[in-house]
Amino acid sequence: MSGSGEGRYRVAEVSPVTAESLEQVLNERAGDGYAFESIHFVVREGSHRPAMAYLFFTAGGAERKRSGR
Repeated sequence: MSGSGEGRYRVAEVSPVTAESLEQVLNERAGDGYAFESIHFVVREGSHRPAMAYLFFTAGGAERKRSGR
């Protein structure tokens, strides 16, 4: 791990997991210039609904779109 502090990656923890809460985080991070990479759900035993979600982003989302990457 580098100590440069550039903030190339960002992880957002979302709880409770709802369509609205996920949408809010996605829109906020996209507005900050981060590109969405993946989402991981945490599910408790015996439940079908996720208890928590982790959304992973990388820096430069707006720049990558403009450059065609």
